[in-house]
Amino acid sequence: QVQLVESGGGLVQAGDSLRLSCAASGRSLSSYNQGWFRQAPGKDREFVAAIRWDKSATHYKDSVEGRFTISRNDAENTVYLQMNSLKPEDTAIYYCATSNIFPALRAETYRYWGQGTQVTVSS
Repeated sequence: QVQLVESGGGLVQAGDSLRLSCAASGRSLSSYNQGWFRQAPGKDREFVAAIRWDKSATHYKDSVEGRFTISRNDAENTVYLQMNSLKPEDTAIYYCATSNIFPALRAETYRYWGQGTQVTVSS
């Protein structure tokens, strides 16, 4: 069993940056692919970014490519999402999750999920 806890969300202005963290406990993340998803009010949960278990590859949603960076520190059992040049349309609850598939773009392919952290970007 893996427990995931996200942090780092908040209220920022358009153009600002945030770094989200996803800390794991219960098991090492080193053998898992990791992903970030987000869900805005009234919308489905959508894929944002993923990183392969060995850090050899990453994959991003088109609209965040070049602005967001996913990374992982296996020694700290933590995954990060650096978000730059934030836009109001990035407003959502952000979730981290683990998967045995890379790149896994569908939420159903992720096994363990965190509780989410709110990101709000004002214009």
